[in-house]
Amino acid sequence: MRKSVKCGNVIIGGGAPVSIQSMTNVDSHDEEALVKQIEALTHEGCEIVRIAVPDWEAVDVFGRVKKRVDVPLVADIHFDYRLAIGAIEAGADKIRINPGNIGSKDRVEAVVKAAKQRNIPIRIGVNSGSLEKDIVEKNGGVTAEGLAESAIRNVELIESMGYDNLVVSLKSSDVMMNYFAHKLVAERTEHPIHIGITEAGTLKRGKVKSAIGIGALLLDGIGDTMRVSLTADPVEEVRYAKDILQAIGLRSQKVNLVSCPTCGRTKIALEKLAEEVDRRLEEENVPDNLKIAVMGCVVNGPGEAREADFGVAGGVGKGVIFAKGEVIKTVSEDEIVDELIKTIKGQVTSI
Repeated sequence: MRKSVKCGNVIIGGGAPVSIQSMTNVDSHDEEALVKQIEALTHEGCEIVRIAVPDWEAVDVFGRVKKRVDVPLVADIHFDYRLAIGAIEAGADKIRINPGNIGSKDRVEAVVKAAKQRNIPIRIGVNSGSLEKDIVEKNGGVTAEGLAESAIRNVELIESMGYDNLVVSLKSSDVMMNYFAHKLVAERTEHPIHIGITEAGTLKRGKVKSAIGIGALLLDGIGDTMRVSLTADPVEEVRYAKDILQAIGLRSQKVNLVSCPTCGRTKIALEKLAEEVDRRLEEENVPDNLKIAVMGCVVNGPGEAREADFGVAGGVGKGVIFAKGEVIKTVSEDEIVDELIKTIKGQVTSI
């Protein structure tokens, strides 16, 4: 089991649930915009929020925002070590630095000293665009081995300063490189690991890369906190992070809806039916952990969805409502959704 650190009231590592992070993308000098966006993120389920801190005005704003929100805040610092110290003094729950661009060893040590005084974690952030020149030259370019080497080098640097309240992060936009780099680091350190695919892209493309890249790591047991990086409203990052964790089984979901992909046997407008069932299940506040199936064939549907708690299988102008693979009733096509909801409500007493 990995070590654990505490970011505000959120435990990272040590067997704690994988926490969801995002990053604000409004002006870091606009206090009201930051507070509004942070509230939107936390309402959606974000548990840690990171804010870019590029200058001293942003440090002052960070401190004011910190007093107005409840979620743990991470200060994202590049180049100027003094900004990291200022953000720590302003109340940051964690700081993110890349020791390679902070400067000399004594500057990194000054940041470590400030973090140590308040016992807040340092996230060591390494990415494919900022690898040390000697590592790039040695490996003939950016590689998984190089990313891992840079991360471990920087971990050991801060450990040598007598501090181990650390989170390790190394990210690439190359899904395969990202995967193997994390595998290497996971074998070489016990510090908690922050995972994600950097610069994953637009909502459409970024979701695919993130699902593969983050999902593969989580299935390997790697990852203690995560961010889905999308060129989109950061609220979408949180929504999709939850989707990934739910799909893997690391978070409970309001309802687990399964539906068949249709085939030549389908005699009902299954896509429309599945969407309508999905909408109604959300509106009706169905309890966690129910599995609902929407199938297109009355011949094979109930059997194929035998593990579902409830479901429907469509036929020609009709559908059958079933529970645990057993048919309960047959209804007309226009009654399917209402009858399914009625059946669930009648049999699940907690609704």
